[in-house]
Amino acid sequence: MTTGGPRLGAWPAAGEGVEFRVWAPDAATVALCLQGVLLPMQRDADGCHWVRTQASHGDRYRFRLASGQDVPDPASRWQPDGVDGDSAVVLGMAAGHAGWPGHAWQDLVICEVHIEASGGLAALTAQLPMLAATGITAIELMPVAQFPGQRNWGYDGVFAYAPANAYGGPSALKAFVDAAHDAGLSVLLDVVYNHFGPQGNHLRDYARGFFRDDHSTPWGEAIDFRQPWVRRFFIDNALMWLRDYGFDGLRLDAVHAIDDDRFLQQLADEVHAAVPQAHLILENERNQARWLRGAYQGQWNDDFHNALHVMLTGEQEGYYAAYAGRAETLLARCLAEGFAWQGEPDLHGQPRGEPSGDLSPARFVVFAQNHDQVGNRAFGERLSMLVDPVSLRAALALTLLTPMVPLLFMGEPWQARSPFLFFTDYAPPLDEAVREGRRREFSGFAAFADPASRARIPDPNDPATLQASYVPPPRDDPWSQRWLRSTREILALRSRYLQPGLLQARSLGARVLGKGAVQAGWQLPAGQWWIAINVGPAAVPHALPAGDDLLGTDTGEMLPEGGGVRVCWVAA
Repeated sequence: MTTGGPRLGAWPAAGEGVEFRVWAPDAATVALCLQGVLLPMQRDADGCHWVRTQASHGDRYRFRLASGQDVPDPASRWQPDGVDGDSAVVLGMAAGHAGWPGHAWQDLVICEVHIEASGGLAALTAQLPMLAATGITAIELMPVAQFPGQRNWGYDGVFAYAPANAYGGPSALKAFVDAAHDAGLSVLLDVVYNHFGPQGNHLRDYARGFFRDDHSTPWGEAIDFRQPWVRRFFIDNALMWLRDYGFDGLRLDAVHAIDDDRFLQQLADEVHAAVPQAHLILENERNQARWLRGAYQGQWNDDFHNALHVMLTGEQEGYYAAYAGRAETLLARCLAEGFAWQGEPDLHGQPRGEPSGDLSPARFVVFAQNHDQVGNRAFGERLSMLVDPVSLRAALALTLLTPMVPLLFMGEPWQARSPFLFFTDYAPPLDEAVREGRRREFSGFAAFADPASRARIPDPNDPATLQASYVPPPRDDPWSQRWLRSTREILALRSRYLQPGLLQARSLGARVLGKGAVQAGWQLPAGQWWIAINVGPAAVPHALPAGDDLLGTDTGEMLPEGGGVRVCWVAA
């Protein structure tokens, strides 16, 4: 089972025909039901069942177990009728966009988007030239794997290989990636390898070993990566997105729920060997700096966001409690050393994180907003709905003008003021369980202590919840155009001063200037880069060295309160 060996699912066979393969170690016999015709499958010693036969693009198929139960292919690359329908054969997928060079890691400015909340792939495609002109260089799609119903964030996917039919299926997704490349944009994909969604997963019926019985994740059964075919299932999935669709990189969701370091290392090794230019990014609440010393290029830095958010809003409930009273100190540590938590006890008294001060700042992906931090609020408020424009601009400048890799959330380049809510499309009784579970999540917050207040939280299954989350492209109104100009100007500074030497950047330290105020500096090959912001209640003196002031308010050595910012370049 090496790269290039047999793959799970339905794939063109060497020579001719299509080979169908499913790992079903608990099934004594499996038959392929292709276009209504039953074909017995051979069983290998490792529990794989396979058969090679003629098939055409779009042919429908299922696997029939000895019990008589028909199940779709867990490695299906197309589910035309959703999670409960037949699987379909996919043939003729071309390799990635020929001649596309991609962007180097240091040149990435990422914009995370949800396809349907952008109006669908066609509407998102129409926005690509505008996004590129703003200075964004990469689009990161929230997960696209087939999910139940027509609406979902994507983290409830069941068929990891199948682009959701709600988005147009395989051909539409491939066309979008090609269009993005034509517009000069890289495309990253968020993939979920830590759990399956709660509806449409039949793996336990014939492969109980796919899951662990000794622990679970917050979202469902834990996957058993000790099993070689389980590792193969997900590694081949990663290679498919990169090779067949031409994605430029992957963001691995919540790897702290993957309790097997061998899988993460094997995936990185095989991806780098097969697609050397691919970018691999982690979400990892454990702050395991070890993965950023070669295997993975970057990690989402939630510490940066959480500390900055507390400084901006004063919120102290939920996970923000860990930053209360020391947000400035923790943000300064992020700017100087990467992670704020490097082994210290978390809110539960458990050590979190590993030392990261030796790492390049370019290993950290920073953001002031993303789908989690906006959408997991009860009413999905963006920062544009929570803080004043002056503080908002300071946060934007800090996010985009550190020698880390910045990520913007959809609509943030023009500071959209529509919410981004949590939405799903489950049938009864699961819809009720999701709705009430969502509301219970907020019962510990003061604003939602009573049932009446929780009842106001939007129903995830109501189509209006997605409709309220639509983010149209910027209009010609003064607000949108002013923010687009500001984003474009800030990213032009990043392109000129930071990106050329980003990988060589080294911290010159960071310090707290006062309540809501920090500054930090970095040594780059061509000079020193300094930034200071103040979103606090009083003006504070900064200590930036003399140099070229590139951005800020002309107030001498003081940073004004409530959104002061200064960026300084000291040429070598």
